[in-house]
Amino acid sequence: MIIGTAKESYRADEALLTTTPQRIWMAILMAGLVALPFFFNTYWIYLACLVMINVIAATGLNVLTGFTGLVSLGHAAFMAVGAYAVAWLEKNTGLPLPVNLLAGGLLAAAVGVLVGLPSLRIKGLYLAIATIAASFILHFIFIDWRSVTGGTAGLTLEPGRIFGFQLVEYRHLYWLIMPVTVLMVTGAANLFRNRIGRAFIAIRDRDISAEVLGIPILRYKLLSFGLASFYAGIAGGLWVLFFRVVTPESFPLVTSIFLLAAVIVGGMGTIIGGVIGALFMTMVPELLRYVVDFLSPVIPNASLILSPVRTIVFGALIVGFLVFEPQGLAEIIQRIRRFFRVWPFRT
Repeated sequence: MIIGTAKESYRADEALLTTTPQRIWMAILMAGLVALPFFFNTYWIYLACLVMINVIAATGLNVLTGFTGLVSLGHAAFMAVGAYAVAWLEKNTGLPLPVNLLAGGLLAAAVGVLVGLPSLRIKGLYLAIATIAASFILHFIFIDWRSVTGGTAGLTLEPGRIFGFQLVEYRHLYWLIMPVTVLMVTGAANLFRNRIGRAFIAIRDRDISAEVLGIPILRYKLLSFGLASFYAGIAGGLWVLFFRVVTPESFPLVTSIFLLAAVIVGGMGTIIGGVIGALFMTMVPELLRYVVDFLSPVIPNASLILSPVRTIVFGALIVGFLVFEPQGLAEIIQRIRRFFRVWPFRT
């Protein structure tokens, strides 16, 4: 009892120490997000929108893989479901854009629940293979259901319209994507403060013990699949509004691997891990491209010579994180926070 009380007191003290700084940093982050379109050019706004779409998708995958322990390599297919749903609704109905976006997320969630049904019997590598198989099935549907998906040509959209305002430029789309991203990430963070999130973590740590304790395993696994797919569907819907075209090749298997790598590099089982992992995976190739452009005046044909090197460096960075920091960038950030918290008192 004394040990338990001491632990609770420590956690309370830690919460008191970190609550105010966290609120300050959140306020700074929100101010930065609001100010970004006013101080950066179109290219950087484009990248910011792309990062936020990837943040939504990676956060959903983190809920499934990082918090529930269910490996999925079909996340891109759920994004495609949301993208096709939003594209079809935008072209064929007069429904408001937010309704279409929500419908795309819900349809992707329904598909995710169906794909998650085998998770009661299989897990690990076998479940990963099952999700890959589901992505191939969906890819076949996207190609052959031509009356809905447009076949190999896909669907092309006019600029979206919300509250009578047409979203033509990236700057306009930013004001749609940014609030949705903040809402989705905040929702995921709050999810793990209630019994649903704790049930996900219990299933991840030891599913048999969780079932003995009375947690309905199948229900929560399907809920995790549905929730992760909902996030993917929303991300896919924003993606198609952003690029205004979707084809069966828009969301290949490599996109699923990209998102899984973002979760691993950022830190599995942490909300901030999905965020910074998506930021890292999206921005590092762009930064490496800047290095290639910088060296172009010095090295003849630098873009041709160094382009493969850029891909190798990017892959080496991912492997380096897996080897030297398997808990990801989130753990590095926690170490820095702990260092500066105790640094003035070190002897």
